[in-house]
Amino acid sequence: MTPFNADEVDRLPAGVLAYIGDAVYELYVRESLVRDGRRDLEELHREATMRVNAKAQARTLAELDTFLSPDELEVARRARNVHTGRGSRSMAVLDYRHSTGFEAVIGYLYLLGRMERLREVLEKALAVAGAHPGGPSS
Repeated sequence: MTPFNADEVDRLPAGVLAYIGDAVYELYVRESLVRDGRRDLEELHREATMRVNAKAQARTLAELDTFLSPDELEVARRARNVHTGRGSRSMAVLDYRHSTGFEAVIGYLYLLGRMERLREVLEKALAVAGAHPGGPSS
């Protein structure tokens, strides 16, 4: 895929960046679980959803705060302030907004073709999500 130029990405709504980032992160998580040797579909699904849910992504964004660059933090901030809906009724509004911010950063890096930086952020994010899968009650 040919990367977008910076002006094109800057003109995209933050919700669109999150839309792309959601897909990229989901695929990265699924691939990493398979690489780790998991083969049971029920286990794969359970482990993936523990890492890609809004609460886990919101916590991941908070833990990446000092790791992200100023432009990445600005993308996250823009996306957190977008009113794209609320998600499910059981989901906290702040978790939903922060997870949108996290996804937007992933989408931003992907669309710009910053694959090395994307890999760094994804690896760090998965380490955070893997350390605390599913939230405090897990």
